Amino acid sequence: MTQSQTGTLVDYERDGEIVTLTLNRPDKLNAFNDELVGALSDALHRFDMEDEAQIAIITGRGRAFSSGADVKQRQLRSREEFLRLGGPQGRGTHSADLLTRSVNWKPVIAAPHGYVLGLSVGIVLECDLIVAEEGTRFQITETSRGLGAGRYWGIMQFRGGGAFAMEAALAGRYFTAEEALAANLINRVAPRGRYLDMARELARDVVKNPPLSVRSTVRTRRWYMDRMTREIMHQTAPERLYLSEDFQEAARAFTEKRKPAKFKGR
Repeated sequence: MTQSQTGTLVDYERDGEIVTLTLNRPDKLNAFNDELVGALSDALHRFDMEDEAQIAIITGRGRAFSSGADVKQRQLRSREEFLRLGGPQGRGTHSADLLTRSVNWKPVIAAPHGYVLGLSVGIVLECDLIVAEEGTRFQITETSRGLGAGRYWGIMQFRGGGAFAMEAALAGRYFTAEEALAANLINRVAPRGRYLDMARELARDVVKNPPLSVRSTVRTRRWYMDRMTREIMHQTAPERLYLSEDFQEAARAFTEKRKPAKFKGR
């Protein structure tokens, strides 16, 4: 049985036990504004509550999985807004909460292609399994924006990224799906155009098993991942890097399509 809901910020389609959640903001390269984070949260909750659904795949429409945070909305807020919200995210739209507020702990596969930048790197790496199209390019853009990449380093370490995690976090350079596979960050690299097919093949392998045993493993993994990332965020929160002059200059330079001025370390 197939159920579909399209034309929304996150399209929802269920084919038997497998749900596909498609980020649907292709004109903005699926950049995450508060509304898209909220829509993905709602879609994941619907999947969590739907009895027939056992596993979900998150993918993106258009030429990229996601270009990361919507800089104009989430990074050009006024100082007063940053102080009121406690960071770049809107109230109730913290992307780090997307997979940790589950009830039934069903597995989620990320199926990225094209580009996976900034905030979306965290969303992909927090998924339970990852199947990326060959040539997919990842980048921790928080490094160059002055926000710090401790959370991303932590998630990479959690997935077994080793020394590569430190390089990716500090250099903030692009790295490919092939590099991510070699660094043990993702599960599979799919040929061009076949990343969703391969993700669905993996999903079918998972749903062959008793669902409660699958969910037990998912719940355990996410609990430890969440504990680690929250410790990192608790440690770095007092820095409030989103209030720094360097962050403001980097965000403005990005939206104005120019190179940032020399960073001041303040």
